[in-house]
Amino acid sequence: MQKTFSIHGPGGEKKTVTRSQLPLTSAYAFTDYRSQGQTISHSIIDIGTPPSAKLTPFNAYVALSRGHGKAHILEDERLERLDKETRIWWEEKQKVRM
Repeated sequence: MQKTFSIHGPGGEKKTVTRSQLPLTSAYAFTDYRSQGQTISHSIIDIGTPPSAKLTPFNAYVALSRGHGKAHILEDERLERLDKETRIWWEEKQKVRM
């Protein structure tokens, strides 16, 4: 977004200023541990490998269970891939039991 306006300096000199601004949305983040016990109206869940390289199914469960439902969670391709892999794993596990 760009806005142009004029200002008058000392002695009556006129200067034109053009200001550029990026439209930003404020946001915040917190860990799954911090989110326990809270309900979050809308969320974006990042289930990528954290810097500690320790992501468990519990971490993903806690993050996903904080929302009001699937309609309020923005999914990315990693979550879709994990869902597909989990379904395949579960179906194979069920076949072994039979």
